[in-house]
Amino acid sequence: MSTDGTWSDESELTAAIALDAEDPDSDSADEVRSAPVLAVVGRPNVGKSTLVNRLLGRREAVVQDVSGVTRDRVAYDAVWNGRRFTLVDTGGWEPDAEGLQASIAAQAEMAIAAADAVLLVVDAQVGATATEEAVARVLRRSKTPVLLAATKVDDDRLTADTASLWSLGLGEPRPVSGLHGRGSGDLLDAILEILPETPRDQVGVRAGGPRRVALVGKPNVGKSSLLNRLTGEERSVVDSVAGTTVDPVDSLVELDGQVWRFVDTAGLRKRVRSASGMEYYASLRTRSAIESAEVVVVLIDSSEPMAEQDQRLITMVEETGRALVLAYNKWDLVDEDRRHAMVREMERDLVRVQWAQRVNISALTGRAVRKIAPALRTALESWDRRIPTGQLNGWLGDVIAATPPPVRGGKQPKVLFATQAQARPPTFVLFSTGFLEASYRRFLERRLREDFDFTGSPVRISVRVRERRRKQ
Repeated sequence: MSTDGTWSDESELTAAIALDAEDPDSDSADEVRSAPVLAVVGRPNVGKSTLVNRLLGRREAVVQDVSGVTRDRVAYDAVWNGRRFTLVDTGGWEPDAEGLQASIAAQAEMAIAAADAVLLVVDAQVGATATEEAVARVLRRSKTPVLLAATKVDDDRLTADTASLWSLGLGEPRPVSGLHGRGSGDLLDAILEILPETPRDQVGVRAGGPRRVALVGKPNVGKSSLLNRLTGEERSVVDSVAGTTVDPVDSLVELDGQVWRFVDTAGLRKRVRSASGMEYYASLRTRSAIESAEVVVVLIDSSEPMAEQDQRLITMVEETGRALVLAYNKWDLVDEDRRHAMVREMERDLVRVQWAQRVNISALTGRAVRKIAPALRTALESWDRRIPTGQLNGWLGDVIAATPPPVRGGKQPKVLFATQAQARPPTFVLFSTGFLEASYRRFLERRLREDFDFTGSPVRISVRVRERRRKQ
């Protein structure tokens, strides 16, 4: 292929299309494997998320040198010595917390109740506080195996100080440094010793794994409330303060007899390039969640005018080529005047994504929440759809015969043939003798949607101009 996007050899072009079409299911959902669960708990700012990243061997959890960064219970897939297990990072656990901290502590307690083993993290530089002693009493009463990790042991001088942690009655304290990795291998070996081979709770999902759904939206739009409504439990921390969710939170949700993997994400306030600190990493996680999802639900606050963040998120989903569902939340707060204003907003701000399905819901009251599942299925069916080459070219011939492409440079370009290079999203390649105007490509896209029903999925059309062969 030349630098101007033209193909000099038609055989090269055919080979490129065949390569794209070899593996149509390359972006399929990850398979769900049953794995034992380890809950990582401790009081705020003892280094739980730093240790989680060290045990995972990659930077997943958002880390910042302030307390209270992690708030929800967030699950990560981990592997050590060929064995798979799930690490659940939790927020700071304080038994007598109030307000938002009480909700965070409740998430940690739920993680312990559902885990096969517990890793209690204690700051070796501070020692056992009254909070750790209270937590240890709770863990000793439970029947779940407990492992004690003394973190922030960055050198040998602090190793002796960990001996005082025997007083917690949870067995031998394991010195480890989440920052430098010191002792992390021994800790992982000890984790595998106490974890069972199979988890207590088996979750049945269809072969191939559940479809991945990302919940995105600006801060305080109701993403965590919707996830809690769908799961039927307090899966995510909900508070009136904007920006409560920091890490993406995965949950398996059964809707209409089908299991889905929903990912609750942090609300985006700024562009990733202008964000800093915790907000910067949360923005990266949100973008990563969109890219790893198959369909994205963009939540929009229907009680307020559409914001710049809403437009930016929709553009991000469109650029990544994911299926899209627009969910207008807080519909219980919309009056007649606001409905008329919304019609004008949709005509003005959503002209690029008129193909996306719109659902009016209320996460607070549960209004029309069940309509999300049919919208997701429709969007994914369109996203997966493939059109046979013969049928596509027969359709294209009829469309061009009725509406030929506009003349360019005194000559009318001729479309030779077309093929669908890939699905997810549906991508079509047109081979022509000349450049096709953007308006004509939009016309073909609109006709494709009308005739083959690509509701809820972006459609991409690429034009390849065949270079004229030079005479010998």
